[in-house]
Amino acid sequence: MSKRDYYEVLGLQKNASEDEIKRAYRRLALKYHPDRNPQNSKEAEEKFKQICEAYEVLSDAQKRKTYDQFGHEGLRGAFHGAGGGFDWSDFTHFSDLQDIFGDFSDLFSGFGVDLGSFGFGGRSKHRPRRGASLRAEVEITLDEAAEGVEKVIKLPRRETCPVCKGEGAKPGTKKTTCPECQGAGQVRTMGGFFTISRTCARCGGEGSIVQTPCSNCRGTGRVQKERKIHVKIPAGVDTGLRLRISGEGEAGTRAAAPGDLYVDIYVKPHEIFQRHGNDLLCEVPVSFAQVALGAEIEVPTLNGKAKMRLPEGTQSGKIFRLRAKGMPDVHGYGRGDELVKVVVETPTGLNTKQKELLKQFAQSCGEDVNPLTSSFVQKLKKLFK
Repeated sequence: MSKRDYYEVLGLQKNASEDEIKRAYRRLALKYHPDRNPQNSKEAEEKFKQICEAYEVLSDAQKRKTYDQFGHEGLRGAFHGAGGGFDWSDFTHFSDLQDIFGDFSDLFSGFGVDLGSFGFGGRSKHRPRRGASLRAEVEITLDEAAEGVEKVIKLPRRETCPVCKGEGAKPGTKKTTCPECQGAGQVRTMGGFFTISRTCARCGGEGSIVQTPCSNCRGTGRVQKERKIHVKIPAGVDTGLRLRISGEGEAGTRAAAPGDLYVDIYVKPHEIFQRHGNDLLCEVPVSFAQVALGAEIEVPTLNGKAKMRLPEGTQSGKIFRLRAKGMPDVHGYGRGDELVKVVVETPTGLNTKQKELLKQFAQSCGEDVNPLTSSFVQKLKKLFK
């Protein structure tokens, strides 16, 4: 029976790169793993074997060069047997295989497969598992973000049962060794050319069975509780910042360490201030008379009101900077500034006398008192010459 072309087995072109060969092998080895094909394990086992043989050759630069020149005939003697048959003892890239299956260890564990049964350093299920981490959101105001604040979060989570101390068995009783797996937590079966280990269905991989469950947790070792967690939020935080509170997640199994709590911060929009990093921007309306004649005005800050001087002839849209009146840096590197943008407010609802006075004022004004208008007119004249 003739062998299939190794490139065809991996679905590659002959000019495939080393990375492309490895990616193809990762994908196909996972797809045709016999444990993932229980309805057709014999055919899957044969395909898996072909895939590994193809990878053994194409991942080795010297073997690949020989194969490209002389085909399968050039590899006779490279593997055990006169016919060049593939044998697992010939497989030299165990580190590659360990890396590949290591990437998918969590996925394989979902099918009850212990990678350690292949000799590739898989992880045993029969061990304590760290508790799950939890996430919560906290909404604060800009003022709270500026000063720092402590918030209380109501958090539902699973905690170690206080009655059985997480063992799951009624106090005064003990767990018994699982008769199905003899305490190993896994059941091994032969799967052709390798051994397959599956999580023991009877004990769920624990290796022991609770004969008399704890009445408080019903044998699970954990109970659902709602806790009030005090979260200290530092000054200077902004939306999107995540705080990690170690050990405030769910309890682990078999006395393992608890998970962590991650708190996402959301700062509500402010009515006056817009935040730009550590700087704050606010717009302050002023009258025409104030900017024309100059004036001292009051502007809002996070710590109350502050006085600011408007020079005579200030233009609308002018931005003034108040040093160190912004947000504190969350890492402690000082404070930002407050940027005050003055906006000249046009008066409305003028009476007859006020309108007449404005007309007289406009007639008395020359180009000297309106420098922007004068400059704009000069530009228009040049444009339309």
